Amino acid sequence: MAIKTMAENAKKNMTPLQCDVAFNNATEAPFRNEYWNNHKEGIYVDIVSGEALFSSVDKFDSDSGWPSFTRPIEKNVVSEKADNSYFMKQVEIRSSKSDIHLGHVFDDGPAPTGQRYCLNSASLKFIPKEKMIESGYGDYMYLFNAKPAGYTETAIFAAGCFWGVEEYFSRVNGVIKSESGYTGGFKKNPTYEEVSTGKTGHAEAVRVTFNPKVVSYEMLLKHFWELHDPTSLNKQGHDWGSQYRSAIFYTNAEQKEASKTALEKLAKSGKYSDKIVTEILPAEEFYTAEEYHQDYLKKNPGGYCHIDLKKAIVNPAESADKVM
Repeated sequence: MAIKTMAENAKKNMTPLQCDVAFNNATEAPFRNEYWNNHKEGIYVDIVSGEALFSSVDKFDSDSGWPSFTRPIEKNVVSEKADNSYFMKQVEIRSSKSDIHLGHVFDDGPAPTGQRYCLNSASLKFIPKEKMIESGYGDYMYLFNAKPAGYTETAIFAAGCFWGVEEYFSRVNGVIKSESGYTGGFKKNPTYEEVSTGKTGHAEAVRVTFNPKVVSYEMLLKHFWELHDPTSLNKQGHDWGSQYRSAIFYTNAEQKEASKTALEKLAKSGKYSDKIVTEILPAEEFYTAEEYHQDYLKKNPGGYCHIDLKKAIVNPAESADKVM
């Protein structure tokens, strides 16, 4: 639906204040708006498009009188625009889908982002947690899932021959298990011989099970960039073919956002003169490789490996942060 049509339809059910804020960039009064003091669990959606924008998980009391958040649910659901009105420089926040005015973002927020998304209640609609599924927002229930003791997460990376990648991640502190396998293709239950033809669409990949309290997904991403050349298309070391492509297969929205953000920062860092060709894709069926591929380099210490395994035990944060 075109933005203009979307807006015209929405206006029929909006108050004059909501229309003035959303379409004329007005600002509602502090402490006299609907959500500034709302502490219920749920999500805040675009009043025009219904797009999920912010979560109560990231809401905090800023003492500003407006609802404030440390970040949007996903970075791409909002856009930033320079705002030089009222003789001051500010960064306006708009909804990417409907292009309505939401508020402004400031660099004075709490951890973990240090940002304060200061929004107008008039541009938002609150969906309580208990109403999310019936309202069509069931995909966002993951935001409120408590993580029990012993909770683990899964990450999937492709960075060339899986022998070395698997061994590398197995040495990273916080990684519980790493497994070689195939993913991203169209043939069910592929064999190594079939994948090696390059005709099944699969990539040699490694599934990493990790404890997020010990090692974050963001840290695993730094290791991922460190262990291979993300600018090399379908080639790592002496291995050629689409099955050796560079790829990240995210398992949830948080991993998707983290992966895209990391890639964008790395691309802008100037570390590489060539374009980064790493694919960022939703995780599909992961087929565990044959047993002789598992722990290959532990079974065959002198076996082929295209990466420097010594880097796995070194925290890449310091060197990576210079470009991330």
